[in-house]
Amino acid sequence: MSIRIVTDSSSDLPPALAAQWGIAVVALSVRFGEGEFVDSTSIPVERFWEQCSASPVLPETTAPSPGQFEDTYRRLISEGATGILVLSLSSSLSATMQSAELAAKSMTTASLPIVVVDSRTVSLGLGLIAVSCAEYARTGASLNDVVAHANGIIPRTRVFGALDTLENLKKGGRIGGAKALMASVLSIKPIIEVRNGLVEEGGRQRTRAKALSFLCETVKNSGDLESLAVLHAQCSDTDAFVASLREVFEGEIMIGDIGPVIGSHAGRGTIGVAFRVRA
Repeated sequence: MSIRIVTDSSSDLPPALAAQWGIAVVALSVRFGEGEFVDSTSIPVERFWEQCSASPVLPETTAPSPGQFEDTYRRLISEGATGILVLSLSSSLSATMQSAELAAKSMTTASLPIVVVDSRTVSLGLGLIAVSCAEYARTGASLNDVVAHANGIIPRTRVFGALDTLENLKKGGRIGGAKALMASVLSIKPIIEVRNGLVEEGGRQRTRAKALSFLCETVKNSGDLESLAVLHAQCSDTDAFVASLREVFEGEIMIGDIGPVIGSHAGRGTIGVAFRVRA
């Protein structure tokens, strides 16, 4: 039995880790004016940030087409998959899950089941779920068991991020220019949290140091953790932040770049944590 896992590029999974666990990643697209790029494939992260800084407006992100998912399903079938679990970024934030479901319904000639599950999260929160499901699938678990595993860990997965700048929120119309300027003068660093599939305000800190300390304390005070990941958007203090987390978490820490899909809204300098609380 070969149960395969599919997710999308908003998961920010490091490519080596996706390859290690045989996770197929379907890419969203990012558009700067007339130019459209396939997320994390045709536009390097460094180039994305250069264009994002130069653009007066936010780039637009586009969900994968059903055809992209169908092509992925057919490839996995050709590789011997006997069942496919698709883990999508929150359906409240994107039409990606809808495309995955439409593609699954179109596979009427396929002789294997395809199940699409809403992760209700983003970035490495989704990435951690995908890796855990891939690990479980390799034990020989059935598709139904892997789906049940996914549904069991999704409510225990949390994501927090500390924004370094409000520039992207200003460009996206989510905050006024005067408010953004005042926050910049006061060095306010907003904290965001993924709750119930939506990105919500999780607090405010007066400095970046306090924001990172808040994230570390959140991890420390969240109880017994099964897994932990750090997500960052070209941050020079990532190593120091990871070192502080090692003082409160003994396990392996996954580290991944925030890609264009999430980064276009969060902005350069964003750093965050994704973790799963033990049941």
